[in-house]
Amino acid sequence: MEKKDAIRIFEDKKVRTLWDAEKEKWYFSIIDVVEILTESPNPRKYWSVLKTRLKAEGSQLATNCSQLKMQSADGKYYLTDVADTEQLFRLIQSIPSPKAEPFKLWLAQVAAERLDEMQDPELSIDRALAQYLHLGYSENWINQRLKSIEIRKELTDEWKKRGLKEGVQFATLTDIITKAWADKTTKEYKILKGLKKENLRDNMTNTELILNMLAEASTKDISQAVNPETFEESKKVAQQGGKVAKVARQELEARTGKKVVTALNVKSALQLKNDNQEKPTK
Repeated sequence: MEKKDAIRIFEDKKVRTLWDAEKEKWYFSIIDVVEILTESPNPRKYWSVLKTRLKAEGSQLATNCSQLKMQSADGKYYLTDVADTEQLFRLIQSIPSPKAEPFKLWLAQVAAERLDEMQDPELSIDRALAQYLHLGYSENWINQRLKSIEIRKELTDEWKKRGLKEGVQFATLTDIITKAWADKTTKEYKILKGLKKENLRDNMTNTELILNMLAEASTKDISQAVNPETFEESKKVAQQGGKVAKVARQELEARTGKKVVTALNVKSALQLKNDNQEKPTK
């Protein structure tokens, strides 16, 4: 069963999704949807209470609720309650929310877009571009980010060919690469930037993105050259790939006198830019 994970945007809120190519269905994180509809500070608790009530009422939604692995804020994959489009429409009916109707329209649009993308894959790139522009990112940064997605996909495809598993093994290798080039694990990197649920790559500067791409591309190239047969051998390859980018980072820092890995995140940079634009001229 081939599944492709993706992030969809509804009113600036991220919704984790999975596309099941075999069943040709979207699956959506219920927690993410509940958070959007209720604006609850604790959507997990809200869903837990609602699920118990729905089960007592004999609702098929609660009874047939599936779980799939989705990426969490720490970069690792955990089993998460999910619903397909039809189930999600039933869930929306159980939650009083002024956002219910706009969200239904959004769901219908997501389903239609996927059918379009199956006919023309370039549309998925165009829509990703539009989403980042809507969030306020610069075109230069977006170009780097889209390239980083391509490089990441090439690396994970290489890992899959080696028999490595998504989830813990992918997360471990990613941490090794990040630690090797940035001197920080993914978690430490996110703490430095003051991130919680936000995606780390979505909050890297242009230079950080470029070096992260170099690290991942180098890891993929080295893996293809040495053909690691075990997870332990792939860990050594990840270390080597990350070090290639570390050398570049240290050379750049020596020449500029500035640290590459910093607390600056894209959200803060955008806010600073907006604040400067709003200041009255003298």
